[in-house]
Amino acid sequence: MRNHNLPKQLSGTMKPRGLYDPRFEHDACGVGMVCHMKGEKSHRIIADGLQILVNLTHRGACGYDETTGAGAGILMQMPHAFMQKVSAEASIKLPAEKEYACGLVFLPRDREQRQICMERFVAVVREEEQLFLGWRQVPTASDALGDLARQLEPAIYQIFIARGPDIEDSAHFERKLFVIRKVIERFVRESELPEASYFHIPSLSSQTLVYKGMLLADQISAFYTDLSDPDMVSALALVHQRYSTNTFPTWDLAHPFRFLCHNGEINTLRGNVNWMNARQYLFRSDLFG
Repeated sequence: MRNHNLPKQLSGTMKPRGLYDPRFEHDACGVGMVCHMKGEKSHRIIADGLQILVNLTHRGACGYDETTGAGAGILMQMPHAFMQKVSAEASIKLPAEKEYACGLVFLPRDREQRQICMERFVAVVREEEQLFLGWRQVPTASDALGDLARQLEPAIYQIFIARGPDIEDSAHFERKLFVIRKVIERFVRESELPEASYFHIPSLSSQTLVYKGMLLADQISAFYTDLSDPDMVSALALVHQRYSTNTFPTWDLAHPFRFLCHNGEINTLRGNVNWMNARQYLFRSDLFG
């Protein structure tokens, strides 16, 4: 049945009506979330999240290479059963759930530079008195990528880290992982590695896991074959389809970030960076050691 009360659309713009006013429209990225209200984990949540992402394709962007997207990704709870299975295939033995962390890591394409980053990462883990368990190369399908994304594709691995003996609780472990991430990021950033810009840590946590990249919405499940595994389960999925505005599309700037995603525009990027640098000493805390 046709609804004759709907406002007519003229020249692509809706006229003001009720609480709607076209002056308040904004171009923005696409963000979506699906969850089970009682916290029951299933692969269906992952699949539904990826479907939401595809439904948000119109909120994403591509460049002159229309097969390369501005970025897409998904954040989920740590899929313990899946991690147990794939880590065993990589000869890694995991402890109990929540007693370890897994991080997705983008690394240089050059083997020698990649090895330098990985060895230093392991050294930092041990310096922070945590237990390095192993690396897993994440299976990917590069032929699912656009041409430009494939040219810039990093090597993608997962690192597994177990709690050290002095870790008191989950919050303490997460803080320790934060310190590890910041130390290794600074090492790579200040290094003279030609491919240092390839290094990025999309997530490093015992609670959550992120898969993302310089992708279109419908490419992520084809590129990351992990996402199709029925053992990959979660009670929530947070997805993001990026429309880059004042920064170029890159692998690291795809969302979700480690804890969140946003669909706004940061027009004062340089100002925010300067303010963060000026205030960095306010971030000191005894909790970080």
